[in-house]
Amino acid sequence: MAGSINDFKSSFKTDVARPAKFDVTIPVPLVLAPYITNGRNLSYRCEAAELPGRTFETAEKKMGSAPVEKFPYRTNFTEVTLTFIVSDDMNEKIFFDLWMELINPSTNFNFQYKANYAVDVSINQYDVTNNLTYAAVLREAFPLAINQLDMDWTSDGYHKLAVVFAYKQWNNNTVQSLGQNLAQSALSGLVTDLTRF
Repeated sequence: MAGSINDFKSSFKTDVARPAKFDVTIPVPLVLAPYITNGRNLSYRCEAAELPGRTFETAEKKMGSAPVEKFPYRTNFTEVTLTFIVSDDMNEKIFFDLWMELINPSTNFNFQYKANYAVDVSINQYDVTNNLTYAAVLREAFPLAINQLDMDWTSDGYHKLAVVFAYKQWNNNTVQSLGQNLAQSALSGLVTDLTRF
């Protein structure tokens, strides 16, 4: 039997999460330190973002006449796209062009060491009263692709630069996640201690 409208209402102990309540922090790679002001401004210029996802690759196994089962064997982290408003001096485009050039200089096309260009990018979600409720950190992130900017005499809009970021993995850095990690560490330590007896 379907629940009543009152049951539905009572399921919401808090307000709903709003996609517009977010910010992004992008540290500037050390080599690009002269452009640190450009990097700081990216937090204010990020018009759209994505909280990262996670998927499992699976292998299928069939035992006898039982249905085929899927077993996970590898984690994949989905790429994240951040979209930036471009100022009239094109600073945002210039900054990401430089970052891409740092990764793979067009003078010789030799890729640099990841430690020279990867940074930890933070994507934060806030509640309606501007309290941090969710914090995802993209570890060792770097721009993988920047989109083209279309020019059009009939358009009176503004440029939006979409940048696709790749990263090693992401972590949920909210207080609840940190507490869960501590609890898991304590539990695994306890299991290790118990196996010694």
